[in-house]
Amino acid sequence: MVSSTIILVLCLVAFAAIHSLMASLPFKRLIIRVLGSRADILYMPVFSLIAVLTILPLAYLLYKNPGPVLYIVPSPWRWLMVGGQLVAAIVAPRALLDAPHRFRIRSQLSAPKTPEAGPLNIRGIYRWVRDPFLLSGLVMIWLTPFMTVNLLVIYLLITIYLYMGSLHWETRLVSQFGDEYREYQRRVHRIIPKSGRHN
Repeated sequence: MVSSTIILVLCLVAFAAIHSLMASLPFKRLIIRVLGSRADILYMPVFSLIAVLTILPLAYLLYKNPGPVLYIVPSPWRWLMVGGQLVAAIVAPRALLDAPHRFRIRSQLSAPKTPEAGPLNIRGIYRWVRDPFLLSGLVMIWLTPFMTVNLLVIYLLITIYLYMGSLHWETRLVSQFGDEYREYQRRVHRIIPKSGRHN
C-alpha cells in the first residue's frame, strides 16, 4: 500500500517537472530560437500532447492500484457530480477560445503595452473568473463520485500543483499586461466566479 502510493507520487512529480519545464519562459525562448515563427503554431498542440502522454502512466497506475475505498457517492448524487465534471470539461477549451492571445509564446515574452503583448481583452468566461483552468481542474477532480486513499493523496498534490501554477501564471500575466491586469485582479476573483461581470 505505502509503496504503491510512493510510486504514484513519484509519477506525479515526474509529470509536474516535465510540465513545468515546458511551461517555463526559458524553455519557450529556446523554442522560439529553434522554431522561429512556427513556435506559436506548434507549441500548444505539442505541449498538450506531451502533457497527456506523461499523465497516462499515472492514470494507469491509479487504475491498477487505487488503494482502499474511502467512499462511493450513491445515485442520484453521483450523476450530479459527473454532470459537474462534464461542465468543467467544457470550460477549459472555452477558456482557450476566449483568450488565445494569452497563450502565444511571443506575447508571453513581451513587455506591457507592446504590439507583441497586445491588449488584455477580457471576454467570455474571463469576465467571471480569472483562472478558469484552475477552477475547471479542481471541479473535475473533487467531483469524482468515489474516493480511494491513493486517489486522495494524488488529488491533494494536484490541487497544490494547480494552485501554485496559477500563482506563477498570474505573475507572468502581470509582466505581460502590467497595470491593466492588476486592475482586473482587483475586480475578478481567481477561482470563485462572481455574479457581476468585468467590463
